[in-house]
Amino acid sequence: MNNASSPSLSSNTNATKAIIKTSQGDISVAFFDQDAPNTVKNFVKLAQSGFYDGILWHRVIPDFMIQTGDPLTKSQPDNWPVHGTGDPGYAFADEFNNHKVVRGAVAMANSGPDTNGSQFFIVTAEATPWLDGKHTVFGEVTAGMDVVDAISQAQTDANNHPLADIKIVSIKFVNP
Repeated sequence: MNNASSPSLSSNTNATKAIIKTSQGDISVAFFDQDAPNTVKNFVKLAQSGFYDGILWHRVIPDFMIQTGDPLTKSQPDNWPVHGTGDPGYAFADEFNNHKVVRGAVAMANSGPDTNGSQFFIVTAEATPWLDGKHTVFGEVTAGMDVVDAISQAQTDANNHPLADIKIVSIKFVNP
């Protein structure tokens, strides 16, 4: 993703990179280690522990974003009313930076200031300026945006929950 409002990673060859394997295909992500170090470390720690394996994409809004990272989607897969409320048991501070919440951005979902945990979203809209400065952008999709777009077009119920399960199968790091 090369966007004037979101600095490119092309100059940061040491960025942490991962492949998010989903039930719909692979999404490659490069992380903003220097701009959101604690957020990236948290994501890496959770991913390497297997925390995200089997978790559902629980919120899908076409032309906006897809969201995942709620452990309740794994422990209570049929209890849709609680999906979107789960966390890893802790919260950490925001790390706002110059990266904008634009197409391909990977950002932390939260319920207010300094409530980051495990939930994150990937943006499918060209720009979402109302979210800038409210969600920590900690990475960008470098390949597999077609997979993100396909997930975003899944049929959903009235609460934006996909009717068919779409899962994170695993997350593998290319250079942790």
